[in-house]
Amino acid sequence: MGFARTCSVALVGVEGVVVEVQADLEPGVAAFTLVGLPDKSLVESRDRVRAAVVNSDAEWPQKKLTVGLSPASVPKSGSGFDLAVACAVLGAAERIDPRAIADLVLVGELGLDGRVRPVRGVLPAVLAAADAGYRQVVVPEQTAGEASLVPGVSVLGVRSLRQLIAVLNDEPVPQEEPDGEGRPDAMLAGLMVPGAGVGTGLAAHPDDADGQWPDLADVAGQHAARTALEIAAAGAHHLLLQGPPGAGKTMLAERLPAVLPALARQESLEVTAVHSVAGILPPGEPLVRRPPYCAPHHSATMQSLVGGGQGLPRPGAVSLAHRGVLFLDEAPEFSAKALDALRQPLEAGHVVVARSAGVVRLPARFLMVLAANPCPCGRHTLHGAGCECPASVIRRYQARLSGPLLDRVDLRVEVEPVSRSDLLGHGGRGEPTEVVAARVREARARAAARLEGTPWSVNSEVPGHELRTRWQVAPGALGAAERDMERGLLTARGMDRVLRVAWTVADLAGRDRPDARDVDLALQLRTGIARGVPAGAVAGAAP
Repeated sequence: MGFARTCSVALVGVEGVVVEVQADLEPGVAAFTLVGLPDKSLVESRDRVRAAVVNSDAEWPQKKLTVGLSPASVPKSGSGFDLAVACAVLGAAERIDPRAIADLVLVGELGLDGRVRPVRGVLPAVLAAADAGYRQVVVPEQTAGEASLVPGVSVLGVRSLRQLIAVLNDEPVPQEEPDGEGRPDAMLAGLMVPGAGVGTGLAAHPDDADGQWPDLADVAGQHAARTALEIAAAGAHHLLLQGPPGAGKTMLAERLPAVLPALARQESLEVTAVHSVAGILPPGEPLVRRPPYCAPHHSATMQSLVGGGQGLPRPGAVSLAHRGVLFLDEAPEFSAKALDALRQPLEAGHVVVARSAGVVRLPARFLMVLAANPCPCGRHTLHGAGCECPASVIRRYQARLSGPLLDRVDLRVEVEPVSRSDLLGHGGRGEPTEVVAARVREARARAAARLEGTPWSVNSEVPGHELRTRWQVAPGALGAAERDMERGLLTARGMDRVLRVAWTVADLAGRDRPDARDVDLALQLRTGIARGVPAGAVAGAAP
């Protein structure tokens, strides 16, 4: 009787669970049994592993073979267990030393010819292995860079099972012939989900020919909207842009990711883990360094926004936009069910999706930008444009954005039509992205210094109780906000969000704490009621 064990990782959402893969050989009729709650793709690994072992010049044991995946209560799916199953079988057959694989974590799919193919979710798998105390992992060669992002873990990238057997036995490592020149690497197919490209509305990198983000200076006019965009970037505040078609709402939203600071190391690992599981991590770029930008179509379902799918839920748009921007263009055209499902992640920074196969917690801390027309035809706010929408139709259209959802939006801006002088450049070009981004970085640095030693890094994350007790505004600064709250124009949540925006305005202006002017600007941007504060109250927002 032979026995061997090694380890692999089962992914539950974007979190990993270390699974012990055990192989047992006993005398009897040759059979291969796989137990431990495997799914269909994992059951099929029996045929893949047998063919890969035979084609790697190793003998398949002609005995009763049982492979167990422990803990058996955790659902296991995917083909990433192939490499661990093959090594456990070879260890039980004494083709390799069982002690050499006992403390290894192996992740990878096997082809019938013995090549090791990459799989999705390598980074969260290696993170789970490191948290469990493992220090040696074996992954496909194409994903070795992604696995190496985890500190304190020794990573071995292999191209075939034959190479891994040679390494474990201290034998000369055979050289695998590369695929045909000039053709795409077919091995990378396992990293990408079909259709998970531009059509998903996700972009983590510039898509211009020169590799540059769209410049904020290209936006004509819109001084109030540019002010709100800068405040949203500095404090990670949610933004609603409402105005007629062609005013520049989409242009502003597309330029927001370039204004945001680059991701910190821990934030990059979080975003990379989500994108790796979702199958949208670009090959050759293992670490996402810039905030992602996700713009789903208005026909998106609730499951595609918050996460879902058959079996265990997969990340949705709110998770793909984690630490980045989620842009919902034509927001009233989204289904009410889909929009209201955003309430929980907007407040909590994560989403919990419960299905019969299990409960998954997915990260979802994003900056939401909504764009909406004033009415179905879009001409309601234009003078002399001939809007023919009845008042009841306009009310129903605007009511598609529910009150509880709008209560979670910090900044609401009316985007005016672009004038002829602004469009022709008679008033001069607006500030470029680099200038605005520099002010945003300085404001975030001030907020980070103030919040040092706390679990928060930006103003939008600070609880209202802390803002009211720990960090005081200037005396008398909240007079207008308190009157609005007494009149019912502000909810308790709205008051907290006004305070957060006021702190961001003060950070942009370089002040130690908000004064009455900062609070008035925050109220004006939230309620839409003029407070006598000019659109360019933030330094440099207006030409």
